[in-house]
Amino acid sequence: MNCSIKTHCSIPQVLIWVTFDFLGDSIPMPGKEMTTNPVVVTIENPPVEIDFSNSNTNSSFFPDKQKASSPKQFTWVLVIKAYRALYYLALGMKATLLSAKKRILLSEVNQEEEEEARTRGKLYRFLRAFLAISMVALVIEIVAHYKKWNLGLIHNPWEIMGLVQWSYMAWLSFRVDYAAPTLIMLSNLCIVLFMVQSIDRVVQCIGCFWIKCKGLKPELVGGEEEEASDVEDGSRFPMVLVQIPMCNEGEVYDQSIGAACELDWPRDRFLVQVLDDSDDENIQNLIRNEVWSWKQRGVNIIYRHRFLRTGYKAGNLKSAMACDYVKDYEFVTIFDADFQPSPDFLKRTVPHFKGNPELGLVQARWIFVNKDENLLTRLQNINLCFHFEVEQQVNGMYLNFFGFNGTAGVWRIKALEDSGGWLERTTVEDMDIAVRAHLNGWKFIFLNDVRALCELPESYMAYKKQQHRWHSGPMQLFRLCLPDILHSKISMGKKFNLIFLFFLLRKLVLPFYSFTLFCVILPLTMFIPEAELPLWVVCYVPIFMSFLNILPSPKSFPFLIPYLLFENTMSVTKFNAMVSGLFQLGSSYEWVVTKKTGRASESDLVALGERESMNSSGQEKLTRRLSESGLEMLRKEKEEPVPVAKKKNMIYRKELALALLLLTAAGRSLLSAHGMHFYFLLFQGLAFLAVGLDLIGEQIN
Repeated sequence: MNCSIKTHCSIPQVLIWVTFDFLGDSIPMPGKEMTTNPVVVTIENPPVEIDFSNSNTNSSFFPDKQKASSPKQFTWVLVIKAYRALYYLALGMKATLLSAKKRILLSEVNQEEEEEARTRGKLYRFLRAFLAISMVALVIEIVAHYKKWNLGLIHNPWEIMGLVQWSYMAWLSFRVDYAAPTLIMLSNLCIVLFMVQSIDRVVQCIGCFWIKCKGLKPELVGGEEEEASDVEDGSRFPMVLVQIPMCNEGEVYDQSIGAACELDWPRDRFLVQVLDDSDDENIQNLIRNEVWSWKQRGVNIIYRHRFLRTGYKAGNLKSAMACDYVKDYEFVTIFDADFQPSPDFLKRTVPHFKGNPELGLVQARWIFVNKDENLLTRLQNINLCFHFEVEQQVNGMYLNFFGFNGTAGVWRIKALEDSGGWLERTTVEDMDIAVRAHLNGWKFIFLNDVRALCELPESYMAYKKQQHRWHSGPMQLFRLCLPDILHSKISMGKKFNLIFLFFLLRKLVLPFYSFTLFCVILPLTMFIPEAELPLWVVCYVPIFMSFLNILPSPKSFPFLIPYLLFENTMSVTKFNAMVSGLFQLGSSYEWVVTKKTGRASESDLVALGERESMNSSGQEKLTRRLSESGLEMLRKEKEEPVPVAKKKNMIYRKELALALLLLTAAGRSLLSAHGMHFYFLLFQGLAFLAVGLDLIGEQIN
């Protein structure tokens, strides 16, 4: 209805009746009964002229009118929003349950776990038995809770009628006399180890903070060399051997070979060794053709292939160092198959050796091309950023020693030879040679500003196998080199650092207390309240330690809680690997090549194309394959859709068993109203459930 009403308001108050309904405001009509509350509007200004002819008058003249609403209308809005939120939450839970059900029905048990020997199956059987006992205890606790049994005043067990009541009283007696003291003693031990490890981490963070504040970094002994930028005059450049060990790396071989051949170093002063252990003939031919194409462009490059992969990577490097021409070279740098160093890598690392004859290793930092690919890669990036930014940098600056990362580092060949060369006795040959070189008096330097591009495992299976090797190898090495450390001529301080800090605290204590305290003791305390863990152990200190871990990668701060939960989830794999390496079990000798995807950012490919276009007209363009550059490959991949390989999801029994155990303990915690303990157990159990159902990592059909 269109109407035009003009009036002059001169009275101090005007009583306006406004009717509110659910759909909006309505003007009351004459003759109709008013059922709403009156709203008194006070007008203090001079008379004004109000024109209601425009339909938008209500919104233009009273801009805040829509914001003013009755409590009843506000309540209805909240109810509708709550219903909508519950609806979407129900849909999300339904989709999650259906996805989990589908994954369980269509998945197959991890082949790695099927091939486990008796030794690795014991942990799963222990968890399964522990879970069964906990579920039975939970049922009894629920019955006791709802029936309100108070058996503390009963001294004669025959006064209790019924088997369930008698069993419950027997459990209470056993809990107080035997279970609680044992659990308290074990929890106190783990808390002490937890605090010692936390103090070590805080000290490292303080050292890193001091390095940042003072701007400390390794300096060249002789200062910057002016002639280092003159590639034409190669007489002052030392001979460098570039090694690229690989095994069935069909996705990344061209990237690593191309990056090594593009190093800004006189071509007659470095040699690229492509060390291929592949057993696939097609991949062998591809790598051989790639090497031949770079050789045609004048690069000094050699292809070596072993028919027997004895000693894995250590055997491959040992075989390459046995060549006669190696004696002509002074330094050797190693790049794994997925690493792409910048062209100035050698110019920024090799000069540190000049004037420093005690320097045996210069290690560069890793950066990751796929760190934002999924949740798994984001969490890995947090861990590795802390490892390089804090651990490696602090140890290199103050101790001149750290564990060699196996790639993106330059060794003095004399240091390798004096330390015994590459040995095939462990799966962590990089840490092995670093420890032996340190015992022989060689010093190390870590360069945080020199970085090499690589990629992270995108599937949980690949990451789990990698972590198993990284945590079983150090314990295996500790058994082998402990006598050498004790009988070496290094100072007592360096022996203490190697034995207590480097091996025991960071390689053994960390996975031990992480698994025992948060995955075994904490669930047990829900059924044995006499041994309840304090809140600062469960919540405050772990969150603070996780916060310190995230400081080197501040953009990962939103993933603080997922990182804490995921680290506790990975403690199962790390604890299992640690025990395997410590007691020399069969799985400690297992070496599985980490799966690569060959990802390269578009910016890198575009930069490569720009460098190619800037070449002179008479110069042959550098390519990463035989006939097309990386940029052309990118365009081709966009034009031609690549068929997606179908894969089956895996289920991980240990993680699922612990998920049910933690959720059972969360149910018991809910009965006792433990508060924060309940939330921790609940979310930690859900984290184990997600990992056990392979819901983290790359998307799998």
